[in-house]
This record gives sequence, structure tokens and C-alpha cells, in this order.
Amino acid sequence: MSKSLGYVAAIKAAQRGLKTICVEKRGSLGGTCLNVGCIPSKALLNATHKFHEAKHEFESIGIIAKDVHVDFPKLMQSKDKAVKGLTGGIEFLFKKNGVDYAKGWGKFAGDNKIAVDGIDGTKSEIIAKNIIIATGSEPT
Repeated sequence: MSKSLGYVAAIKAAQRGLKTICVEKRGSLGGTCLNVGCIPSKALLNATHKFHEAKHEFESIGIIAKDVHVDFPKLMQSKDKAVKGLTGGIEFLFKKNGVDYAKGWGKFAGDNKIAVDGIDGTKSEIIAKNIIIATGSEPT
């Protein structure tokens, strides 16, 4: 099951009145795609495509753009802003629907028990009647 389906399951469970918590190892919601994969890559590809157009194609349509260059720190800021906006959207949906989330690694510690090693070094346990496993993906 993909990370986004896990989020949808968490939201749907909360909407149906179940106390719901999502354990997220990265610390920010959105999984691999949103935080370090698809979305950041697409933001950077979009920006560099525009750079290429300005440098190599604009003149053919009458737009002269001298000294076109990349401001790398600003480019990365723009990518980070896109990622933050989307992760914030997931967090908003969690809050709106009453889904809590723990920042850390979850592992089974019993039939109805999840042990969470928090990214801040804390340790906690979650006792649950129902558990959904939605591990998402990892880049190789």
C-alpha cells in the first residue's frame, strides 16, 4: 500500500469515529515521493526547463534574455517551498479530521501494541485494536 493510501485510510478511520494515529519515520508527512522523490524532482525539472527555454529558445520568438543564469540557493528555496506547502496540506487534513501522528519508527511489540522510537529519542507505545500497515516506499 502506498503512503498516500495510508493517509487516506487514517483520515477515513478518523471520520468514522476511530481514534487514529499515524507513525511517520521522516518527521514530515508526505513520504518519499513528496519529501525527496517525485515532487522535489519535478519542481527542479520544471525550473531547469524554464532556464533552458530562456537561454536557448526565447530569442527565436523575439525575447532577448541576456545573462540568464541560475541562482542555486533560490532554486532550492523554491523547491523547498513547494514541498512544504504540500506537506502542510496533509498535516492540515490530519488536524481537520482528528488524526494524530507520531514522528518516529514504529514496530510491532505485541498483538495490539506498536512501539515507537521517536526521532527526538523518546520511546512510546501505542495500544490499538486495529492496525493498518502502509509502509510507503524508499528510494534505492
